[in-house]
Amino acid sequence: MAALLQVDNLRVSIGLPTGTLHAVRGSTLTLARGESLGIVGESGSGKSMTALALMRLLPRVATVAADRMVFDGEDLATMPERDFATRISGSGIGMIFQDPMTSLNPVYPIERQLTEAAIRFGGMTPAAARARALQLLERVEIPDPALRLRQYPHQLSGGQCQRVMIAMALMREPSLLIADEPTTALDVTVQAQILGLLADLRRELGMALILISHDLAVVSQNTDRVAVMSDGAIVEQNRTPLVLSQPVHPYTQTLLAAVPRIDDDALRARAAAQVQTPAEAAAGPALEARDIRQIYRTRQGLFGPRRELRALDGVSLTVPRGRTLALVGESGSGKSTLARILLGLAEPTSGEALLMGRPVASYPATERAGIVQPIFQNPYAALNARRTVYEIIARPLELRGTGDAAGRLATVRRMMDLVRLPARLLHSYPSQLSGGQRQRVAIARAIVCKPAVLVCDEPTSALDVSVQAQILQLLIDLRSELGLTCLLITHDMAVVHRLADEVAVLLQGRLVEHGPAVRVLTDPQSDYTRTLLAAAPRIVTAPEAGQLPPFGQPPS
Repeated sequence: MAALLQVDNLRVSIGLPTGTLHAVRGSTLTLARGESLGIVGESGSGKSMTALALMRLLPRVATVAADRMVFDGEDLATMPERDFATRISGSGIGMIFQDPMTSLNPVYPIERQLTEAAIRFGGMTPAAARARALQLLERVEIPDPALRLRQYPHQLSGGQCQRVMIAMALMREPSLLIADEPTTALDVTVQAQILGLLADLRRELGMALILISHDLAVVSQNTDRVAVMSDGAIVEQNRTPLVLSQPVHPYTQTLLAAVPRIDDDALRARAAAQVQTPAEAAAGPALEARDIRQIYRTRQGLFGPRRELRALDGVSLTVPRGRTLALVGESGSGKSTLARILLGLAEPTSGEALLMGRPVASYPATERAGIVQPIFQNPYAALNARRTVYEIIARPLELRGTGDAAGRLATVRRMMDLVRLPARLLHSYPSQLSGGQRQRVAIARAIVCKPAVLVCDEPTSALDVSVQAQILQLLIDLRSELGLTCLLITHDMAVVHRLADEVAVLLQGRLVEHGPAVRVLTDPQSDYTRTLLAAAPRIVTAPEAGQLPPFGQPPS
């Protein structure tokens, strides 16, 4: 049987002021109908560039060449643009992008963004397209889908926006779905649901899947074959269980060694070795939430009745000095809302947030910025698109009047080395960086002034495993050297095992469990906490790893 997709010797080159960047160098891919292929590798290795080349979404300065690029018997290289838009894009090949917040149009409601292409290119009537959109929003577990159709992207959480992107990609039932980090912004329970949904749809539609991910556990459980990319080239490609259990190339071996593991024994040993100093105990908590409630009032439609959304409902917790508290829970559970309140970026409806024993609101902005710094989940939205990497990282130093120009340049270079950013990116703009590189810039900016407290909202979700291991070790080293306090918001339970001293679990705005990490992670008292731990993906190297997992519905 002929392959659904055949790409031979794909090359992508991009002209830059400093020379030509060979983003993809001679990649060859074959995909059968209904087969799933995982593409893994470090940020900037060419994974997304390969997908964008297939979808004709590369920048204009890019040059694409291939010996062969055939999809379902049609030559993509010679196909006219309009034929590609009507016959291939959306209906033949669908794509889920890595960053939903920059992929969704902020001025259009969700309904228009879901239905526009289906009406214009798919021949659907508006009523049929709306019914299809409602059905898919229900399938991807978005609550109250009729209301969500009227809302805008900023009214949804990051995980909910990602689910909208998945629904959009499936609107025209494509034969091939390209998923570029589709679960990066999702917590573990929703990640399990989304991956199960994709598996279920593959069974129903005979749909092929290209899964681009830095999460080797996700790849191990959801793909038949895996291709490992490094520096624009595929260095290893084979059946998924073979690559993950018997890696041949040194680069693949390095990736596997860097994967954070869920290791209860190591967690117990680390907890036994940690002792809070008398000074830290006497000084009191670095961050404290006292009975915080946050209520948003939304309107259903333009003239509909107002509704109350309780984002936080009586949350109280403390983050001791020199410790790391991991805040976990589903997308939309209130984690980021609580972080914004503790940072002083939002006022709670009731309750109080304290920083170093003082109300957060009592600090002048410049003084507060010297004590606590955020690392946000979405690096592209957090970075100024008009500033270079140097200007972004150096900005906190300039605002605080730290050092002269030469000293700031040396400090920025040192920060870039710490987060493994190449020196050649010093004068690049965010649009010229990969998603992982943008996140590293955001981390470098947050730590450049050595704050006492870091509030990290999914700080490693966009990073590949090797850089993730370095960043996690960097946070551990900074905490040890500077007595750094961290509030860590994450859906990666392996990261929680590695970093957290205490764990707090949020569900629908309520705190359902809070205690020492060793107790919460090894002997959880809440059913919801047990669900989170059970849903955490683990690398599977048994022969059945490439088989599709059963579609399940973890409790929400």
